[in-house]
Amino acid sequence: MTTLTAPALNAADRCDRCGAQAYVKAVLPGGGELLFCGHHGRQFSPTLEAQGADVLDETVRLTEDAATS
Repeated sequence: MTTLTAPALNAADRCDRCGAQAYVKAVLPGGGELLFCGHHGRQFSPTLEAQGADVLDETVRLTEDAATS
C-alpha cells in the first residue's frame, strides 16, 4: 500500500530572509522555527544543522513542479 503525504510547506509559507516561497524549514533546538527559500536554505542549513536544528528540505519539489508544468 502506498501512503501519500502532503508537503509540510505550502505556497503560503514564505522565506524569512527574502519573502520567496519557502521550501526549507529549520526547527531550532529551543523550539522556534525558520523558513527559507531554496537559495537561503542552502546558505544557512549547514550552520543550523551544526547548531542542532532539524532541517526539513523540500527543494526537490522545485524540480517536480517544473516537470509537471
